[in-house]
Amino acid sequence: MAASPNPARTVPPPDLPGAGPGRPRRRTLLKGSLAGAGAALAAGALSGCGSAAAADDPDTVRMWSLFSGSDGALLTDMVKEVRRDMPGIGWEHTVLEWGPPYYTKLSMAAAGGRAPDLAIAHLSRLPGYAPTGLLDPWDLSLLAEFGVERSDFAEPVWRKTLTDGTAYAIPLDTHPFVTFFHPDAASKAGLLTADGALDLDAFGSPERFLEASRELARATGRSGVAFGYVLDYAQSWRLFYGLYRQTGGVFRLPPGGPAEIDTDRMTHVVEFMTRLLDGRANPARLDYVSALASFNNRQTGMILSGEWELPAFRAADPEVGGAPFPNVFGEAAVYADSHSFVLPRQKDPSEEKRRNVHRFVAGMLKAGQLWAQAGHIPAYGPVTRTAAYRGLTPQSDYAAAQEQAVFDPPAWFTGAGSDFQTRMGQSLQTALVDGTAPDRVARDMVRKVNTLLAKPDPA
Repeated sequence: MAASPNPARTVPPPDLPGAGPGRPRRRTLLKGSLAGAGAALAAGALSGCGSAAAADDPDTVRMWSLFSGSDGALLTDMVKEVRRDMPGIGWEHTVLEWGPPYYTKLSMAAAGGRAPDLAIAHLSRLPGYAPTGLLDPWDLSLLAEFGVERSDFAEPVWRKTLTDGTAYAIPLDTHPFVTFFHPDAASKAGLLTADGALDLDAFGSPERFLEASRELARATGRSGVAFGYVLDYAQSWRLFYGLYRQTGGVFRLPPGGPAEIDTDRMTHVVEFMTRLLDGRANPARLDYVSALASFNNRQTGMILSGEWELPAFRAADPEVGGAPFPNVFGEAAVYADSHSFVLPRQKDPSEEKRRNVHRFVAGMLKAGQLWAQAGHIPAYGPVTRTAAYRGLTPQSDYAAAQEQAVFDPPAWFTGAGSDFQTRMGQSLQTALVDGTAPDRVARDMVRKVNTLLAKPDPA
């Protein structure tokens, strides 16, 4: 998935954190930067959506995204399908670098009045944008006119679109952290149900999960479960936070702090992660690329990964299977995020242009079967309820994950590609790589969270 985090990109974003007493707030800085460097920006990414004439043209939808490669090609196919039903509507698409650069430019464009009509953003980043006035709300009655209702979305996903009860994002997909497996290895290990699905009950506790990984190791003759995390702090965080939420533990980040987090449950989860990745049944100290290679080369029977890697897995094993992440600690929870459509703040948007944008997005949602080819779960429910989608495997096998989706805890400094994920992952890796005691890691994570909470929101 072109828009997925990778180790080289998990660096602190320039707009997170660092504002403090006596320092200018983020929106003030952004406006000042635009005023002082307007000529430079006009020649760069902020003007990439097209000419000023295109910006004023109500029949042209200008969009920013972070989709390149195969995802970008699928997006183009979806647009072609939508435009067949919207003759006369143009589309200008600017692809920007994933991560902090993308979100910084989006902030600057919205604050400076040079925003595109439409943009893609991760739902986990919404708390840093919607409350600050950088986004405009969606008109749900207008979307309903084009066949898109609030009830068409999974409840956990829709809930993340809301700020003070108002929808500031429309989800395109859910991309959860799931499990992929080689069916022959899983069958040999006795981990499949009668209909060929992964037996999730066999992974339904820490001890069962560890035993299942040992069975997979025996079946492959090499290793059981692959997980790439070395220097990829977002990966460490995804695995930890999904498991932590399965314990029923809270992770609340009230402004100013202190954080409300259960360190005993955190310790329990970190301890399980260290046992799982101790180098016995499962390989230890794999980086992201090495884990993918281990699975694709059948050195391991299973991999813990984001669904965005499905195309590569299928190329290596056309029969590759998938399933929602197992419920290890008792409460159904699957770590996830969502690519969503947002409306960057416009000074004076025309009614006709906004109507065309709403109609365009409704059409993109209805073309979700195309988007599912990349492994993503279409957020628009009517797509996932079709016979065509049910016949799409293994995508339909893990589609239930969106009903169990948990996102980053809301705060201005959390979300995809954030410094928060980097800091949490760095703490976790001291346990996974260096052998630091799990209880010390838990306390270190809470200390770092409280340091972030003590900083004022720079918006």
